[in-house]
Amino acid sequence: MNAQRLRFAFLNVGHFVDHLFMLIFAKAAFSAGLFFGLAEDGAYAEMIPYGIPSLILFGACAPLAAHIADKWQRNGMITVFFVGIGLSAIATSFAQNPVQLSIGLAAIGIFAAIYHPVGIAMVIQGGGNIGWRLGANGVWGNMGVAAAPLITGFILAQYNWQLAFIVPGVIAIAIGIAFMIFVRRGRVRPPADTSREKAMVGFVSGWKRALLAVALVTSAGGFVFGTMTFVIPRMFEVSMPDVSISVATTGLLAALVYALAAFAQLVVGRLIDRKDIRNVLLVVALAQPVLIGLMALQTNLALFFASLAAMAFVFGQIPITDAIISRYVPDLWRAKILSIKLMLNLVIGALSLLAARYILEAGGGFSTIMIVVGAVACLITLAALLLPAKLTPEGHASAAPAE
Repeated sequence: MNAQRLRFAFLNVGHFVDHLFMLIFAKAAFSAGLFFGLAEDGAYAEMIPYGIPSLILFGACAPLAAHIADKWQRNGMITVFFVGIGLSAIATSFAQNPVQLSIGLAAIGIFAAIYHPVGIAMVIQGGGNIGWRLGANGVWGNMGVAAAPLITGFILAQYNWQLAFIVPGVIAIAIGIAFMIFVRRGRVRPPADTSREKAMVGFVSGWKRALLAVALVTSAGGFVFGTMTFVIPRMFEVSMPDVSISVATTGLLAALVYALAAFAQLVVGRLIDRKDIRNVLLVVALAQPVLIGLMALQTNLALFFASLAAMAFVFGQIPITDAIISRYVPDLWRAKILSIKLMLNLVIGALSLLAARYILEAGGGFSTIMIVVGAVACLITLAALLLPAKLTPEGHASAAPAE
């Protein structure tokens, strides 16, 4: 494997690790609540708020991570990401009450904030088939989403929630050390800039409208993604009485949904390299409220297949906004823009968990949650209509001075 491919492999593994660690708690929350002495019928809902600071910091610390990376170096920040998130996970396993657990999760969120503004900016570098690279990298990220309930579920079934944090933590630290050695040997080689990438020294004409559309997609998408990835493992436990035989089984089913749906990003990535992004986003946006609404009506295996279809379009949307940013924003500004995008996405994602908790405590159930999520997903269609028309794969608009 040459240096460029190995660099891309580390970035892909980083995306996997980022989403894996941020969703361990989603599956372990119920078990941790029982460990802390909470009643079984309310343990899950009561534990949700303790994970919200982590999600807020995951987004809020992204601009700081981007700033440090620009002043220092992106490679060094990726090393800090791996080692820091691993140490934080191990520390979280020693929590003796929900507040201590929340502090540990918050530390995980701080280090997790590094990856998206820094790692995605590194993936975009060099121009070329950006959509395909983002799609492939996105698949790895969503494999982390898939692995979280799977790995956590099996560890919970055999051991305890503490080990669900310790095992991934040790592995992340080892990966970070390996990446540090790779960097120190001078083998890091980003892709060579294409002629278009070299010429892109300013913001492309129409960038304000494009970034407004990205902000709307990010806001609505953050609510949809945050809710769906957090509640599906528990929704399967509650709404699959004829299928669910253990926490490991529902963890496996949730993992299958995330893993299979993740490959939609490869399809979308290829499409946005060849087609008008606006049309691709419009199709993806129109399908989401329909399929998410369908989830609200299903149970057992029908719920599994409805969830799979819905998540394929939710995940398929992910590379689109980053590709839009790559076509309108020069490399010098990308980490900053990506960090703001992540902050907006995750802060709203955290608020979505508060909404989910309110609905559950009010007796609405998971079907009501899905109806609300489907309604919010309708806003993504509006964002698609806001995009400048005829945004071609080559980005033929002229550059405009940065403002």
